[in-house]
Amino acid sequence: MKKIGKVAVVALLFAGLTFGGIKLASLIKRENLGKKYSIVSTSFPGYDFARAVVGNNTDVSVKMLLKPGAESHSYEPTPQDITAIKNSNLFLYVGGDSDEWVKKVISEIDPKKTKVMKLVDLVKTKNEEVIEGMQDEDHDHDHAHDHDHDHDHDHDDKHDHDHDHKEHDHEHEEEAEVDEHVWTSLKNAKEITEKILEAVTSFDQGDEKKLSENAKKYTERISGVDTKIATMVKEAKRKEIIVGDRFPLRYFVDEYGLKYYAAFPGCSEQTEANVKTVSFLVKKIKEDKIPVVFKIELSNGLIAETLSKETGAKVMEIQSAHNISEKDFEAGVTYVDLMERNFEVLKEALNS
Repeated sequence: MKKIGKVAVVALLFAGLTFGGIKLASLIKRENLGKKYSIVSTSFPGYDFARAVVGNNTDVSVKMLLKPGAESHSYEPTPQDITAIKNSNLFLYVGGDSDEWVKKVISEIDPKKTKVMKLVDLVKTKNEEVIEGMQDEDHDHDHAHDHDHDHDHDHDDKHDHDHDHKEHDHEHEEEAEVDEHVWTSLKNAKEITEKILEAVTSFDQGDEKKLSENAKKYTERISGVDTKIATMVKEAKRKEIIVGDRFPLRYFVDEYGLKYYAAFPGCSEQTEANVKTVSFLVKKIKEDKIPVVFKIELSNGLIAETLSKETGAKVMEIQSAHNISEKDFEAGVTYVDLMERNFEVLKEALNS
């Protein structure tokens, strides 16, 4: 995937930042006055898991830098964002290509003051993959890739899918990109939450019991949805989904043994599929009698709508939880709520 270079911009933002004659660092410090400590996350998953651990403690600041409703892979930090990171006690970021700018920020912060956690380092990762029919922006392949999903990835991934996909013959295997969307596995989400708990209790030992109770309640909720989805998929009529969009759900489908086809890989910056990709997906929907075609949250949904017009399949939204809408954010919607939505739409897609 193409990397979004923001390092130069970030370097400029570090230099003597002022607002109305007042240094931004001072503004951020004022914002955090009266707070025991602050946690900053670049995106929704880290924000939500940290919020769950902290609970309703108004003495703690938990901030998400990505604006609700914004495209997650094109985020660029503001001067205020960088200052908030430098003044935080815990900084959470994903660690994918879209976070290249973070390297400069980390080099400037005080490690004694700010603990840094990279989500992709907290769990086992998988490599992003290009499967049959999928448009690869790096190569724009015109040949089909027919995977079995028995890939031998560098991170001990096990894929027990019965994909009708041929092995993608990558000469660039050594350049394989890590799929950053680790939280889409509910088991990973639990593990990340528990590791955030460990980090928070390292500087908030006085509230350790309450923090542990909060984390336990939340991970139990995650487990509950995980069990519901697993049971539903096991009993479903079909085990295949089609996503007329990029596909940031590899960890999710692998966990439940679902087969998938999609327009682009998870971190793709593309929004318009070529004729060959659309034709492949239309054919697959018709051949496999797929009743629902998915789009990803906050997507324009144009590819899914095209597939729907060509096949009659219903368009539904599936959540990767990388970001949420402004309305959901204001309503306090959680990662668990989003996975509950996935349960409902998958139930219809796999059983209609």
